[in-house]
Amino acid sequence: MEQDIPVAERIKAPSQSTPVRKFPWLWLSVGLGVVIIGAGLAWVLPKMLATAPISTTTSNQAVPDPSSPNNPDNILGHLAYPEAPLTELVPITPDGRIKLRKAAAEEFKKMVADAQAAGVAIMPLSGFRSKTDQDRLFFGIKKERGQQPRERALVSAPPGYSEHHTGYAIDVGDATDTASYLDPSFDQTKAFAWMRENAAYYSFELSFPEHNPQGISYEPWHWRYVGDQASLKTFYQARQLAQQAPPSNQNQSP
Repeated sequence: MEQDIPVAERIKAPSQSTPVRKFPWLWLSVGLGVVIIGAGLAWVLPKMLATAPISTTTSNQAVPDPSSPNNPDNILGHLAYPEAPLTELVPITPDGRIKLRKAAAEEFKKMVADAQAAGVAIMPLSGFRSKTDQDRLFFGIKKERGQQPRERALVSAPPGYSEHHTGYAIDVGDATDTASYLDPSFDQTKAFAWMRENAAYYSFELSFPEHNPQGISYEPWHWRYVGDQASLKTFYQARQLAQQAPPSNQNQSP
């Protein structure tokens, strides 16, 4: 009988296999809150990361524009170009006076022939130029006309900075309208209209369209060949390097 069991033995401690549950609603609320917060972060964080701007420069350093006078890889908006080896140049005119690199020359001749078949007369005016030739065109004519360097640079590159050095650049005109040679009015000729529609088929592009990023005057007569790896690298890497170059602390004289 229970009365025969000593009091000390009748009052037993709870079994350890049965845990004491205190405030079950409190723990349930905390767990539910953690789940809600985690779900919210999982939804918000990807959107924040997707819309956050990715910057490749420090907040105090902007990528310089190629036409900036503080950019060491250009002069007055013109980019530096290497001079083509003479052994890689071939004539594109019967007298051999105007030359281009072989790949550019072949495509230019095809373009001229196809344009002629369509009743359009494309006239080559100037191809490869050495740095010595460009020196005369820039400094000599600048002196003759009494032009300031910046004024001259709007229409002619300083020596070492002309696309004509590469052997890929060509100035053209319409043989039926000589008054438009090396003049913005060339864009009103049949030759320009035909080239605008067809030059890309021969891997030629306009170097200095209106409002070009280098700030060079509009030159509808100046085209360049970008039909192989070497030519593409020549022009587009030059611009890329100019964009990546750090600003110069030296001030250029006008």
